[in-house]
Amino acid sequence: MTSLDVRTRQGFVAAGIPAELVKELLEAFAEAKRRFYRDDLRPSEIEGARFSEAVFRILEWSTTQQYTPLGRDLPKVPTLMGKLEQATAAPESVRFHIPRTLRLIYDVRNKRDVAHLGDGIDPNQQDATMVVRNMEWVLAELVRLYHNVSATEAHGIIVDLVSKDVPLIQVFDGFPRVLKQLKASDHLLVLLYWRGTDGATFAELHSWARAEMRANLKRTLSTLDGKDLIHLNGDRYVLTHLGEQNVEERKLLEPQ
Repeated sequence: MTSLDVRTRQGFVAAGIPAELVKELLEAFAEAKRRFYRDDLRPSEIEGARFSEAVFRILEWSTTQQYTPLGRDLPKVPTLMGKLEQATAAPESVRFHIPRTLRLIYDVRNKRDVAHLGDGIDPNQQDATMVVRNMEWVLAELVRLYHNVSATEAHGIIVDLVSKDVPLIQVFDGFPRVLKQLKASDHLLVLLYWRGTDGATFAELHSWARAEMRANLKRTLSTLDGKDLIHLNGDRYVLTHLGEQNVEERKLLEPQ
């Protein structure tokens, strides 16, 4: 578990959210992201439902200080939404915005029957993308509500949570081992994706690069910068949005 994961868990628990719900929330989120990156699309929808159930329990707790125990069926979604709407002392996001987003995730899982579509188009990719992006928004909103930070700071935490969930990398005592033979530029892109908004210094990238990549490391970074895939922010290299898109579209995050 990274220091960011620990801080995220601690922030929720410090707000009083039961630890078992925090664990369920973050594990479901991480599992959906892992499956999404591996093109295991339908389980992303299933994990979206697991995530939604964890969030509904957190909303129950936040409005009543009680929640449906894990392992016991939640009330029907319309019933849950009705009760949350009546919690007039709660923020509007708790009463309306988050529950409606969760309802959308449920509906995609339960009502989208690809076997009965006649257009010949498999909607799994678009459905899974919608589910995962909505999960990201919900988690960011929970961070904003319960970590006592601004929306911008909450978004930064989520960007880092998403970025650090990279199946291609295994960390050994702080050293990120890239579990695939990549050319130098792709190796660096994956590392910077993993680092998220924190980025990495030249010294860090030099220490993480394979031995044969180090002699030309500055030239490789300069080439990536020239393609607008990375940006030197002070003394730290960070991935641009174009760089993130490049990594995801070429599926560089998948282990061999």
